[in-house]
Amino acid sequence: MPTALITGVTGQDGSYLAEFLLEQGYTVIGMVRRTSTVNFSRIEHFQDDITIVPGDLLDQMSLVQLLREHKPSEVYNLAAQSFVPTSWQQPVLTGEITALGVTRVLEAIRMVDPTIRLYQASSSEMFGKVREVPQNEKTPFYPRSPYGVAKVYGHWITINYRESYDLFACSGILFNHESPRRGLEFAPRKVSRGVAKIKLGLADKLRMGNLESRRDWGYAGDYVKAMWMMLQQDEPDDYVIATGATHSVRELCEAAFNHVGLDYHDCVEVDERFYRPAEVDMLVGDASKARRILGWEPTVTFENLVAMMVDADLELLRREHDL
Repeated sequence: MPTALITGVTGQDGSYLAEFLLEQGYTVIGMVRRTSTVNFSRIEHFQDDITIVPGDLLDQMSLVQLLREHKPSEVYNLAAQSFVPTSWQQPVLTGEITALGVTRVLEAIRMVDPTIRLYQASSSEMFGKVREVPQNEKTPFYPRSPYGVAKVYGHWITINYRESYDLFACSGILFNHESPRRGLEFAPRKVSRGVAKIKLGLADKLRMGNLESRRDWGYAGDYVKAMWMMLQQDEPDDYVIATGATHSVRELCEAAFNHVGLDYHDCVEVDERFYRPAEVDMLVGDASKARRILGWEPTVTFENLVAMMVDADLELLRREHDL
């Protein structure tokens, strides 16, 4: 059976990817940082089926040792400081992990086994102040956050190693992708949990930032399949993964509250504390290359995704509060 190493396995994408690879017959090695507060909740239902190993994108030798010991044929680098607002508060740490961490992974592969295939998690945040709509693989980058800047570095260093050392290294430029496993700090999960709390009488208001920001939101379970598809091709390349549809945060709130029979006008308050220092207003991806070459298609609509997340948070809160 093939062996895959996933950095960031306890995150949203890492958990869905690990599940998918297990279904394909892989041996899955999940790398986690050694801390006293590691959260395994997203993978606890299949944790016994994978191997959890300590490692750190800040530590070159831990990556080298992992590759030597477990000999993966594929590496999926999903670990990052991935919350955009935090990147303004911790820009240096974001650069060390999200940018230079990619170089450490690439260098470890080059040193240990250059035949390993690498998937690097790039981001639509690299487009930032967009130069064209929609955005594709040739759209110039204009990042608007330290996170976006770090992801641009990670993207270009991946291309550089691919061209310099003939590595099979791909970058997936993934637009926003959500699920019930999304962290509470991200806007769609903040909305779904806020709606559930208000519906169950546990809260009165949901405070949000810029309601006019628009994003291309898809389902994380769909997007991890695209990661795997990239590494099964004959030649490495970079791909935009997106639905091609855009929705505002206002529409997100409206759909979520409508799902439980409430009017978002009565429940949502705008709080300027949640505005970004430099806003990204309009992200929408053109995934025609992925459709053509990979045969990838999204399967979950925006409306179904929102309903899925609200229903999951309703169930979770009922269990937590014995309702």
